[in-house]
Amino acid sequence: MRRFSFIAAFLLAVLMVMAGVNYPLLKKRKKGGAQTAAMKDSLPGDSVARMAVDTTKMDSLQRAIYRHNQAIDDSIHLDSLNRQKKNGIEAPIDFAAKDSMVYDARSRTAYLYGSSNVKYENMNLKSERIHVNMDSSIIHATGVRDTASKKLTGTPVFAMGKDNYESDTIAFNFKSKKGLIRNTYTQQEEGYLRSELAKRDSLGNVYLQHGRYTTCDLDHPDFYISLSRAKVRPGKDVVFGPAYLVVADVPLPLAIPYGFFPFTKKYSSGFIMPTYGDESTRGFYLRDGGYYFAMSDRWDLKLLGEIYTRGSWGLSAASNYRKRYRYNGTFYASFQNTKTGDKGMPDYINQKSFKVQWSHRQDAKANPYSTFSASVNFATSSYERNNLGSLYNPQTMTQSTRTSSVSWSTSFSSIGLTLSTTANLNQNMRYETIALTLPDLNLNLARFYPFKRRHVVGAERWYEKISVSYTGQLSNSIDTKESELFHSNLVKDWRNGMQHRIPISGSFTLFNYVNINPSFNFTDRMYSNKTLHSWNVATQKEESEQVNGFYNVYNWDLSLSASTKLYGMFLPNRKIFGDKIQAVRHVLSPQVSFSYAPDFGTSRYGYYATYQRTDSHGNVSLVEYSPFQPNLYGAPGRGKTGSVSFSLDNNIEMKIKSDKDSTGIKKISIIDNLGFRMSYNMAEKLRPWSDLGVNLRLKWWKNYTFNLDAVFASYAYELDANGHPYVGTHTYWGMGKIGRFQGMSQNISFTLTPEKLKHLFGGGPKDDDDGLRKHKDAEGIDTDIESNVDDTMIEGQRNARQDKTSAKAKTDDDGYMSFSMPWSLTFGYGITMRENTDIAKFNYNTMRYPYMFTQTLNVSGNVRLSEGWNISFTSGYDFNTHAISMTTASLQRDLHCFNMSCSVVIAPYTSYNFSFRCNASTLTDALKYDKRSGYTNAVQWY
Repeated sequence: MRRFSFIAAFLLAVLMVMAGVNYPLLKKRKKGGAQTAAMKDSLPGDSVARMAVDTTKMDSLQRAIYRHNQAIDDSIHLDSLNRQKKNGIEAPIDFAAKDSMVYDARSRTAYLYGSSNVKYENMNLKSERIHVNMDSSIIHATGVRDTASKKLTGTPVFAMGKDNYESDTIAFNFKSKKGLIRNTYTQQEEGYLRSELAKRDSLGNVYLQHGRYTTCDLDHPDFYISLSRAKVRPGKDVVFGPAYLVVADVPLPLAIPYGFFPFTKKYSSGFIMPTYGDESTRGFYLRDGGYYFAMSDRWDLKLLGEIYTRGSWGLSAASNYRKRYRYNGTFYASFQNTKTGDKGMPDYINQKSFKVQWSHRQDAKANPYSTFSASVNFATSSYERNNLGSLYNPQTMTQSTRTSSVSWSTSFSSIGLTLSTTANLNQNMRYETIALTLPDLNLNLARFYPFKRRHVVGAERWYEKISVSYTGQLSNSIDTKESELFHSNLVKDWRNGMQHRIPISGSFTLFNYVNINPSFNFTDRMYSNKTLHSWNVATQKEESEQVNGFYNVYNWDLSLSASTKLYGMFLPNRKIFGDKIQAVRHVLSPQVSFSYAPDFGTSRYGYYATYQRTDSHGNVSLVEYSPFQPNLYGAPGRGKTGSVSFSLDNNIEMKIKSDKDSTGIKKISIIDNLGFRMSYNMAEKLRPWSDLGVNLRLKWWKNYTFNLDAVFASYAYELDANGHPYVGTHTYWGMGKIGRFQGMSQNISFTLTPEKLKHLFGGGPKDDDDGLRKHKDAEGIDTDIESNVDDTMIEGQRNARQDKTSAKAKTDDDGYMSFSMPWSLTFGYGITMRENTDIAKFNYNTMRYPYMFTQTLNVSGNVRLSEGWNISFTSGYDFNTHAISMTTASLQRDLHCFNMSCSVVIAPYTSYNFSFRCNASTLTDALKYDKRSGYTNAVQWY
């Protein structure tokens, strides 16, 4: 029995060791610091146990040999352990099948049928049929061919991490992470890759054979780049060998030996391919080529250059920067050296020009009490004429003024104080002049009530309604030519000064119906110099001398206004007007105001001076002037002013019953406003009455307001000693006549669309009863009209691109394709009527000048012929010159993957621009074609 028990125990231990079970044969023991165990623990998976040896009885040589052999055994043992762990399965494999799952024990293969799914670590494989071999660790997946349609359905969809592949058949080893894929399909950023055969290595790289790369998302792409072989590094790039372009299944003779497409989402630096062309005055060119620097996530830099064969060149730098919740902006600077003509010839011109643009915006969350913004757009007058990109932009070529500003402001909310400073630059491109203000410092103190009690008890007293505010301004400005700006003198050429304004006002109610508003305004100016004038008898010219010092110039004025509202209600007779009209209301708003200011031209103020002028004939005259008039804020006006102004506004509305609801009431505006304005100057002795201004505003149409401004002169024409007419001192009102009609102005605009056309003929939807009252736009503004012609063209081009879901044609109730051609047509007509004050045309019988009319007509519109086709245009007619104004037309075609656009300028000059390019950002610089007319070789129309 003992022998049998020993043999059984030995066989059991051997079987457990062969099965790879970790079993400790013997344990270590320590006694008296010496190792007395007979055998060490066997390491996991070890099939041979190593005996423990007492090394204290060995000499040094034997001990060294023993330790060397022991180290070799340990390294071999650990290597076998690593090899066994590497070849093993490190995670569980999840199987799932919708139909059934069969396991073959002989081949150790699992077969999955019907919407099968296998998951292992970060791998996920879905297919109609999958079988997994446990010995080889290989997964095979394929789809099923439908017997009716002969199409392959349920094809494998393989995902590992962020990589996704669709294919017909796939074989994948989930131990080595390698696979073989047939007819694979994957998406990398904006690009789509297809191939007949692909291999995936353990690092995730995919090697393609007979591949296709395209940015078209259709199953049958409009175009693709045929790749003989390629290597895909997911999320990084595609490197390919010989390739050629195929458009509409037609190979084109456009081939390259090798290339790559980057896929990274991060900012990366790289070269920018230039565009080429020919310009008649400067020759063949390469432009807009350079390098892009991805500095960081907060800012970047783009350096571009251009060069022409006749010597012209240019450089530009552009940068975008952003700091979240703080600020963002863009910066652009460009320099051009333009050479035209032949050197040494009279027509040779060498011009240097530059342009600077800067836009900076501070986030509202950055600092609620301090803001900084910049909008700089400065360019020399010759820059736009020499810039090739500006020659095809009508707006840039016809732009005559440019404005730039940089401002900073901070507020102290506790005391209501605001401090702001601004640098302004106004540039006139036509006359090459600039007006620069640097700096413009403003200090504003919000309105406060100095006499208001801190602890109010009882009713508010009249003096507590008096309010005071303060505005201070310090400026330094200059008006000069572009070429003289940097050569100007800060003391002699620049104008500077400081101005203070202190308005004091109040608001009171008289007899509970009349509103009384008095005000007092004080203005003070501080200058560092004044200009004295004198007459030089020898040269017969006026001479000026600037005297430096501190000078204080002030003035004040006061005013008083009274206004109220009177309501009148008219209830129509039911027997005459019926029950339709409920009531008519008339609101009368009269206002009377008085203003007074003393004469600051008297000698006691010292704001005006005189000098004696003697001409060549000995005639002596006295010239009066103000030494402070050339200064920044000028001088107070001469003469005492005391005027009384009258205004009367009328508003008439009517209430009527609703047609749909017997109890409903809606308002209709008959006259939105009929206003009269006139004033009387008590300080003027000859013609104290001003002209009568009349304004009529009607809101009879939805979304449209009719405005008419007219002027009636108060004084009649009289004849001087030579028989020439002039405005006399006799008023028409004293003659019992209406004032002389001087003229009026009116602008009418209307936008016509298919919906409005249907509504006009009763085919569109009806407006609700109170629709006329729902529109509450600003007075005099027609929000339904696109007054800016360029915005109409841009909006039309933007509408040309439709969603992918709209590609399906819509049908009507009978099943036929519904016809739709969206379009809009905007008409703008302006007319101004005024007196033609040409003396030769004066009518002495009626004592009137004839009237002349100034008319303008603008037409703009856009038509979308079909999905993707859009045409927009703008034109007009100048009735004074009897010629067509600027006329432009553009056509845009959305070709799904490509975009084609063509714009033509017909008048006053002619040019064209044609562009055809890929929509995808990765190929927009590679697949494009641009054709533009030159500046001198513009299109000639016959």
